[in-house]
Amino acid sequence: MNIMFASVALALAYLVGSFPTGLIVGKLFWGIDPRERGSKATGATNMLRNFGAKAAVPVAIVDIAKGALAVLLAAWIGAASGAPREALGVVGAVSAMVGHVFPVFAGFRGGKGVATAAGALIALAPVAAIFCAIGFLIVVGLTGIVSASSITAAIILPVAVALGAQGRPPNDWLLGFGIAVAVFIVFTHRANIKRIFRGEEKAFEKFKFLRRRGKKE
Repeated sequence: MNIMFASVALALAYLVGSFPTGLIVGKLFWGIDPRERGSKATGATNMLRNFGAKAAVPVAIVDIAKGALAVLLAAWIGAASGAPREALGVVGAVSAMVGHVFPVFAGFRGGKGVATAAGALIALAPVAAIFCAIGFLIVVGLTGIVSASSITAAIILPVAVALGAQGRPPNDWLLGFGIAVAVFIVFTHRANIKRIFRGEEKAFEKFKFLRRRGKKE
């Protein structure tokens, strides 16, 4: 196996993930570093909390694209290394997530990796991504808490893969990715988890679409 091509592929995936979307948007349009407000992260949720949907939507789109692009780049460039395509895609995805959370272009202080992980998942396992999205929507529709919804989606991933969401028997690399994502997202949301248990995590009331429907009925 040619280690050079594999190393280049993973380095590029990390650099793609490191692109500080939220930081650029916050400073360019508002003159504010989002890491100084709210959850002190650069992801779409904190952008929504501080600047509204006009900031959160483009940040989410770009961060999702980062994850998908990292997977495709890692698989394409790393193919010359002789490593399995699935392995390259998975390790590229993890590299992008690490880059998003610890971006070299922003002092290693970034977001929490959810949107980038989602983009990588769409590229790697679109069927499993659907199950995660359903779990996310149910929890956010009931609670309005994005962090709880993100953690739920991450935990669903390895379960969905293990149960054959992407075919039986489950791909070992994909299953490993699912476990890594679940652990990684729980880790990056550890402060949120503490606030949830204390009842202090902020909810977006407008996201509680399932509760509104229940009240009407």
